Amino acid sequence: MKLKLIATICLLALGLAASRAQEVKLNLPGQPAAPAAPAKAVYTDAQLIEEFGWFIGKRVGLTELEFTKEEVELLLKGIAHAAAGKDSPYELEKIGPAMDEFMQKKQNAYLAKLKTKNQAENTAFFTKLKENKAIVALPSGLHYEITKAGDGAAPKATETVRVHYTGTLIDGTVFDSSVQRGEPAEFPLDQVIPGWTEGIQKMNKGGKIKLYVPPQLAYGDDGRPGIPPGSTLVFDVELLDIKATAAAPAPAMPTKK
Repeated sequence: MKLKLIATICLLALGLAASRAQEVKLNLPGQPAAPAAPAKAVYTDAQLIEEFGWFIGKRVGLTELEFTKEEVELLLKGIAHAAAGKDSPYELEKIGPAMDEFMQKKQNAYLAKLKTKNQAENTAFFTKLKENKAIVALPSGLHYEITKAGDGAAPKATETVRVHYTGTLIDGTVFDSSVQRGEPAEFPLDQVIPGWTEGIQKMNKGGKIKLYVPPQLAYGDDGRPGIPPGSTLVFDVELLDIKATAAAPAPAMPTKK
């Protein structure tokens, strides 16, 4: 863990140095002088150590675990023991199972709170959508809006689609975007989240659609990187092409001995 953390910090530092190096311009004759670099901020060792502590706390998710003030003090006590090179205050093999159970309870409490919060926000979000008469609500819970009519065929669930898309949370946070990557993506429609499988079949090639996907048609309570558990997802999708899904390769026949 220590090595990973140190490596991360080193990579961040190296990336910053590289980006600054790319900004250096040659001041050749006849060229205007480069603007003076802004003064380098100066920090005390105490400020840097405090920032390092904040970094560690964020990396391990202290906010989400909701430690009390007393628990934070005990946490700092344990860190102080480790920093002083002292052995673990308890036998790791014996305390390990209890530690796992304690942390699991903390995590479950956080997820339950997050789920309740997201359920309330999702309900308010879909209630608001009903005011837009251009949005179609399906029995599954999926909502969609055709933002540009296409003039081609509609894809089938057994086909592969080539699309440009941007996915956001209901607060507008982008979690994935082929548009930002500058390269369209291809997906077999029967191998994506149910909201996509159902929704993309409602559009035609050359068209654009906006999908409002409730959590039960997305990732449910599991979540994904950048997608909290119980999240409603919003996708802006442009259907560029429809292709036949490639058949899976047949298993090799056993050879005769």
